[in-house]
Amino acid sequence: MFGRAFTNISLAALASIVACVNLPTDGEPSFSLTRVTDAQKFVVTLKPLTEPVAINQIHSWRIKLTTASGAPVTKAVFYVGGGMPDHGHGFPTYPRVTEQLGDGTYLLEGMKFSMHGRWEIKFAIQAADVSDMVTFNTMVALPATGK
Repeated sequence: MFGRAFTNISLAALASIVACVNLPTDGEPSFSLTRVTDAQKFVVTLKPLTEPVAINQIHSWRIKLTTASGAPVTKAVFYVGGGMPDHGHGFPTYPRVTEQLGDGTYLLEGMKFSMHGRWEIKFAIQAADVSDMVTFNTMVALPATGK
């Protein structure tokens, strides 16, 4: 019951901010893979398991979740959303957090970028009685040619 209610609330919240991007004061999106959540409840770090992240391939990422003071957060629930805001579409897959690896680290699987450009990765996070949201930006480059 909690999971379904959280998902419904998270979906509504994500839908209401889908056009919002974490922008620094100069108007450019931040591409940092460590971010403080919107209400400053958590610090989240993303790391792809393989780099560079390839276009049109399924890949996985590690998520490190801590409190604002740096303590690892365990037993968190994540809703994952996002896509290409400049193109108006979401992910071609349904990425999700599948496993808690220990010490506040989680496995995000099912990520796929279908084209080059800027992508957003959005998380709604619930841990105990604390919830918050965060948006990451990542730039997917065209594959290098061997000329």
